[in-house]
Amino acid sequence: MNHTPSSPEPHKHSKPADVTDRRVGLDRRDFEVAKASNLERRRGPGRRLTDFVKTAEEGEMNKEQFLFLLAIDTFKRVNHKSFPTWTDVLEIIRKLGYRKTLKSEIALGSRAVDWTEHADAAIGVTKLSHEKND
Repeated sequence: MNHTPSSPEPHKHSKPADVTDRRVGLDRRDFEVAKASNLERRRGPGRRLTDFVKTAEEGEMNKEQFLFLLAIDTFKRVNHKSFPTWTDVLEIIRKLGYRKTLKSEIALGSRAVDWTEHADAAIGVTKLSHEKND
């Protein structure tokens, strides 16, 4: 049987009918949560980096950024972890003395419940492996 260009056979590598092209459809960047969250860092016309971000990206950290970097580095070395989990990062932040004392400036949607605590609230995490028991 001869194959003619006027009656092509289906190509054996063509997509099945039930496969959806990810490039067609909703763009995740168009969701309202992303724009309303106050976390969007992409710059567009009229948007500039804050001095807080700009100086760090240029290699000039302030005291707070440098202390955080040292704390993360120390945690990684002491615990032999190249990549701390987000729970590890939160533990480090709390051990640096940070507490949730203000309402959030980030809109996280209806799934998140905002809360605050007293500035002298307990850390609420266990001691790092290198710390001695008091």
